[in-house]
Amino acid sequence: MEHLERYYRFQSTIYDATRWMFLFGRGELPKRLAEANPSPAHIVEIGCGTGANLVRFARAFPMARLTGIDLSPDMLTLARKKTARFGNRVSLRHEVQTGAFEARHDAVVFSYSLSMMNPGWNQVLSTALDALDRGGVVAAVDFHDSPVGIFKAHMRRHHVRMDSHLLPFLAERTVPLFQKIAGAYGGLWRYFVFAGRKAA
Repeated sequence: MEHLERYYRFQSTIYDATRWMFLFGRGELPKRLAEANPSPAHIVEIGCGTGANLVRFARAFPMARLTGIDLSPDMLTLARKKTARFGNRVSLRHEVQTGAFEARHDAVVFSYSLSMMNPGWNQVLSTALDALDRGGVVAAVDFHDSPVGIFKAHMRRHHVRMDSHLLPFLAERTVPLFQKIAGAYGGLWRYFVFAGRKAA
């Protein structure tokens, strides 16, 4: 994961200004989580980046505690500024590899982070699900695939894998509650939105 830490050293300076053109569906996650669990007690976001989603979730679930985990200290610096208004309700942790969780949680969120964990996405996801309470919810949005080889190669150079590998794994490991695959820019790529419940 060190290559990603280096990558985001620069990307953190332009992330919020540029990623709105690519990261579709992020705004749906609070709604999908609320449908599955209207009052989560502890939401963990793995790959929280600049904290944009943490702000969304903190507003949507005013009684919830939130933990944001990211491998980039530079991204966490931005997240700390964004989430300061929520006080100690939001905590941030720097981890290069998510191997364990300090506390159990009833919701875990992935927003365009799993597709960048290559290798290791399945291990991170499995660890997060293991620490999820029975009946807890996982909500995810990410790149799915692309029919355009040149674009996929371009995304690989930016550490993004788009091989339709994430959604089947999520659907196998949880009880799916919601899933959608949608196209972007006339089919240049597809992304998915997913919510699933850990089996009781």
